[in-house]
Amino acid sequence: MLDYIKGEIDELTPASVVIEVGGIGYLAHISLNTYSALTGLKNAKLYVYEAIREDVRQLFGFMEKRERDLFLLLISVSGVGANTARMVLSSLAVYELEGIIASGNSSALKTVKGIGNKTAERIIIDLKDKVKVGEALNAQTQTAPVSEVAQEAVSALVMLGFNQPASQKVVGKITRENPGLTVEQLIKNALKML
Repeated sequence: MLDYIKGEIDELTPASVVIEVGGIGYLAHISLNTYSALTGLKNAKLYVYEAIREDVRQLFGFMEKRERDLFLLLISVSGVGANTARMVLSSLAVYELEGIIASGNSSALKTVKGIGNKTAERIIIDLKDKVKVGEALNAQTQTAPVSEVAQEAVSALVMLGFNQPASQKVVGKITRENPGLTVEQLIKNALKML
């Protein structure tokens, strides 16, 4: 099993990254938290999880081991697949999710698209004793002009499986109400509304 890949960032989008290692480009699906950490970097080390099914092989990449560990815990829960786990990690920071699970706050989990009442409760019941609550991390975010931010947010939402017109409508509404948001903040707010 692959543990990590380290190399030059060839392409970066809010939903995926291509890292070139020894002349081979590895496509890894990423969360918004990892996207924010990779923004502006030329080289990176990603901790990976390789999902192998009979029809598909996918890599999921994480900037921190802690995020990968939480991803692995999430996909161990019945009814939570890799894409749903990535959606959860895109909607909530690692420390937020750990706090939600540790406190048993299923209502906060239900705000994530694809997580219903039963799944939220199952995540909390299955993971409450396995999650260690960490300290909040202060991440510095970079801001970009509103039009670029809005376009990137819509692009990320479309890559995550939402339709473009609905994504544009929600992103437009959020940017009118809060014009100074970063791409990550804008996407997190949009995920709660879609």
